[in-house]
Amino acid sequence: MAFDYGQKRVGVAATDPLQIIANAVDTIETKLIFDFIKNYLAKEQVETFVVGFPYNDGFKDNAVVPYINKFIARLQQAYPHIPVVKADESFTSRMAMETMILSGVNKKERRKKENLDKISATIILQSYMEGR
Repeated sequence: MAFDYGQKRVGVAATDPLQIIANAVDTIETKLIFDFIKNYLAKEQVETFVVGFPYNDGFKDNAVVPYINKFIARLQQAYPHIPVVKADESFTSRMAMETMILSGVNKKERRKKENLDKISATIILQSYMEGR
């Protein structure tokens, strides 16, 4: 399960049972993400949490990093049996937009930030799986 964490919304993606392809799940308000995770885990098995981690030039911390670190710490506390992995999310928003354009998604849908967030989470998860 992967997350594109933001202060307002969290894009969520998951893989199929064979861990071949990542799929967009949803975009959840940040304040509701732990309720969503709890409900999701009641229905689905999750092997690893993959959290998109922003790096900029020289791998310096980005302004959102403290919030992501708090999210990771809370994940680890709530689900100590599930490993949490940070994955580079560099350029995922740009790749998500290009993916929507190539898929023929209309401009109105491309403007919705929640669509970008869940596709970004999907790209983060797919990249993680390919890198293993």
